[in-house]
Amino acid sequence: MVENNILEKVNFPQDIKQFNISELNELAKEIRNVLIKKVSTTGGHFAPNLGMVEATIALHYVFNSPVDKIVFDVSHQCYTHKILTGRKSGFINPESYTKYSGYTTQDESEHDFFKVGHTSTSISLACGLAKARDLKKDKENIIAVIGDGSLSGGEAYEGLNNAAVLGSNFIIVVNDNEMSISENQGGLYTNLKLLRDTDGKAENNFFKSLGLEYIYIKDGHDIELLINTFSKVKDINKPIVVHMKTIKGKGYEDAEKNKESFHFVAPFDLETKKPKNEVTQETYTDITDKFLSEKASKDSKVIGISAGTPVFAGFSSYRKTHKDQFVDVGIAEEHAIALASGIASNGGKPVVSLGSSFIQRSYDQLSQDLAINNNSAVIIVNAGGISNSDVTHLGIFDIPLISNIPNIVYLAPTCKEEYLLMLDWAIDQQDYPVAIRIPGKEVIYSNEFTEKNYSEINKFKVTNKGEDVAILGLGAFYNLAKSVAEELKNTLNINATVINPRFITGIDEELLNNLTNNHKVVVTLEDGVLDGGFGEKISRFYSNKNMKVLNYGAKKEFTDREPLEDLYKRYHLTKELIVNDIKNIM
Repeated sequence: MVENNILEKVNFPQDIKQFNISELNELAKEIRNVLIKKVSTTGGHFAPNLGMVEATIALHYVFNSPVDKIVFDVSHQCYTHKILTGRKSGFINPESYTKYSGYTTQDESEHDFFKVGHTSTSISLACGLAKARDLKKDKENIIAVIGDGSLSGGEAYEGLNNAAVLGSNFIIVVNDNEMSISENQGGLYTNLKLLRDTDGKAENNFFKSLGLEYIYIKDGHDIELLINTFSKVKDINKPIVVHMKTIKGKGYEDAEKNKESFHFVAPFDLETKKPKNEVTQETYTDITDKFLSEKASKDSKVIGISAGTPVFAGFSSYRKTHKDQFVDVGIAEEHAIALASGIASNGGKPVVSLGSSFIQRSYDQLSQDLAINNNSAVIIVNAGGISNSDVTHLGIFDIPLISNIPNIVYLAPTCKEEYLLMLDWAIDQQDYPVAIRIPGKEVIYSNEFTEKNYSEINKFKVTNKGEDVAILGLGAFYNLAKSVAEELKNTLNINATVINPRFITGIDEELLNNLTNNHKVVVTLEDGVLDGGFGEKISRFYSNKNMKVLNYGAKKEFTDREPLEDLYKRYHLTKELIVNDIKNIM
């Protein structure tokens, strides 16, 4: 067992201010060992946190948190910060491993100022803190900590542009480890490399070109150098960039060599290095990767687009085998959508793959750059659905967001076979922008699926013709619809109609009208928030008709790491609760 002699003395930032450099270096070693043990056990952001240990210690040594305010971009590198600010038990006590969020949150500590889990926001948020400080005529330091990968996001540029003219204390710490989640992409990184190669002395300096003061730290793991530099900029009366070079995954050899795969890890065994719950079955990401690779080999117009997450997006192999037909735009979803619209406008077949919680950043481009122009780009929406995710990574809002933009066709496949058919059709058609919402985490296979094309937009598919009750199971909840129908048959002797809607963006008016002939209740099931969602479209259709409608999905709320089973119970998304509701309404 690793002894934490120095760490035992630390509960809050002021506890480290009496340590000498040797003790601070020992503290860094102990924290790094704690992080390796904890994150390998629970999973989490591994390499980003290992790379920020010394810098975080130095920040808290020099500055006076929470009076001086530190804002971490994405905040997936805040574990050392949490350890130093009263939350040590969540990292050294296995029984408390899941007590704290993996991101900053003011609900946990006065040392955190924002719930942050998305990228490129820290400079803008910290600018707001600084502006409010100046209005109040206070004097605290405001520090934004941002990784080089996050600088690829548009809001980071907007923040830098406005920070440059703030005219008061504002410290931007750029953590440059030469990586985003995957490799950095874009012209900015040529300049960052030049600055690293010249120890920050190159005349061609992106930050200085904006009017920002600049200082370089050649070793972001040298605590003494870090402390000396932060001490120089403390209480500065102008905006300044502190650019420091670090190693992503520092202190764990495998993470240093395989920075991308160790960015975020599932629980793994430290001795064997193997995942504790290794996934051996096929995933929708695997399916996407294989299909697009085959499609692109046959059609040179196909081009895959990722926004800084190629593995998550289904381009793991594709990006290597089809380099000329792949673009990683960095963490810039807005650019990804506009780029795709431009490619489609000029005869290409772009396929953009984004996460549900990340596509929110591209709403304006989905509407203005893509839908208004009605260009036939394809957008794959990953990880949509109700989940036990952190509050910053919920995938329940994409249905209202995308399905209510004119011209976009939003599809919800129920299984692998349907997904592949939809994707193939979407890429080759030229009439609409098409989005496809990949079903839940596990791949669903269907022997009953026999369709060959998707030429009929907004036509629902009846898979079991019954009476009295009709159940529309959208996408991942189609199997739940079948389970509810089976339960109705067994408990109430009702042969329910089961429907696979397939299309989120429209309704099948003919089918819905026909249901009024011999049905009393229509039930909708959707794996997302109800407000503005699919079910409301059905309810609105029946609003002037003699039909009772039950809508099931998520409440409009932010949940944070709540067990999925608890959420399903709260939302009545179990076959027993749904059947009981149907019984009561009938």
